Amino acid sequence: MTRTALVWLRNDLRTADNPALHAALQYGKVRAIHIEATDGKLRRRGAASRWWLHHSLNRLALDLAQLGVALETIEGETEATLLQAVAANGVDAVYWNRRYGPAEREIDAGVKARLKREGVAAESFAANLLIEPFEMATGTGKPYSVYTPFWNALKQRDIAKPLPTPPHGQAIEPTRVDTSYREADWGKKLGKHWQIGEAAARERLDRFLDELVLDYPEDRDIPARAATSGLSPHLAFGEISPRQVWHAAQAVAQHAPGKASAIDKFLSELGWRDFNYNQLYHRQDIATVPMVAKYAELQWRRDDAALTAWQQGRTGIPIIDAGMRELWDTGVMHNRVRMLTASLLAKNLLIDWRQGEQWFWDTLVDADPANNPGNWQWVAGSGLDASPYFRIFNPVTQGERFDPAGNYVRRWVPEVAGLPDKLVHQPWQAPDATKLAYPKPIVDLKLSRERALEAFKAL
Repeated sequence: MTRTALVWLRNDLRTADNPALHAALQYGKVRAIHIEATDGKLRRRGAASRWWLHHSLNRLALDLAQLGVALETIEGETEATLLQAVAANGVDAVYWNRRYGPAEREIDAGVKARLKREGVAAESFAANLLIEPFEMATGTGKPYSVYTPFWNALKQRDIAKPLPTPPHGQAIEPTRVDTSYREADWGKKLGKHWQIGEAAARERLDRFLDELVLDYPEDRDIPARAATSGLSPHLAFGEISPRQVWHAAQAVAQHAPGKASAIDKFLSELGWRDFNYNQLYHRQDIATVPMVAKYAELQWRRDDAALTAWQQGRTGIPIIDAGMRELWDTGVMHNRVRMLTASLLAKNLLIDWRQGEQWFWDTLVDADPANNPGNWQWVAGSGLDASPYFRIFNPVTQGERFDPAGNYVRRWVPEVAGLPDKLVHQPWQAPDATKLAYPKPIVDLKLSRERALEAFKAL
């Protein structure tokens, strides 16, 4: 009698290095399901990541069809939807790869217990991090709260080798999935900037390691240069695994020792992703709860006009507006500029970082449940190993340092493109500033810095 396994896919939309899929294929006949969950305790995807998900699922459906696996997408409450699929398909075993948020772990544990009560085998796997959070601890057995010792310990661990792509089986006719999704015009704009899916992720990694990684340590902070890997959305959706990235990069370092130092810097950013997931795993919901308790007492300002100006890239501060417009047009923002925009909102404007985090959650194609809030808390000062409260980025001096010729600003803020380099980051200093079709700064950087320092010192 043929046994049937169900692969429950979440943020692991790939065929290679997918332990749940691998185990299911060894078990018997396989079906796959993706549930767009409506459980009230789960955070719903933002618009940009929902757009990516739609196209990623359809790309994956084609790849799975070559393995003889049909993919089904359903919207509904997690446990009930999964049990219906189990019953409808005569499933004997369900496999999935682990998630790490508090609500996700609670749901997964409940599903596993329910399946076992129903006589259905259930097993979960490590697939989406370098090392499982419960396997990383300090010498005293506590979770790491400082990144450098975490990274030093992580580098000493044996990172599991990625599993290969399963061999093609009896291919089936692929079908369109996620057919209830309706793409808005905004999604069509995002589509101009991205190739989605497992093959695209691997191509992007190979190009980065071949052509860009050597200059990565210096160029990664220059927003006008395409110097970063661009893998963040592919990692967020699991179109490529961190283990695949790790071992591919290490192989290049071994064969090209001149790239080893740059690759170590690149992999440290992958380590930072694991660090954020450790915070997600060991703490309350980091998207809403400050990781340093005293920050719950901070008196944030309510300024809806300033928040809207920030969201729309109309703050009157060119590098901030360039970043926010890049985000709206492409679904991503250069990492250096992400820090600047977050610092302006949370410190100069003293607007609750959670409002900025929510905007990023809705507009980023790489919106990630650990990285997004973890990085926002780092800038706001409330995270573990966070930027100190007195570190308030000056967007003018940062722009002059990392975009000295104004190439990034001129691309995204054409209103100031005609200004000379020395004025492009502070157009309000131009003799004819009033003639520019560009707003004055919504905040005085010097005075707002002092205000923020007083508010943070008061804690």
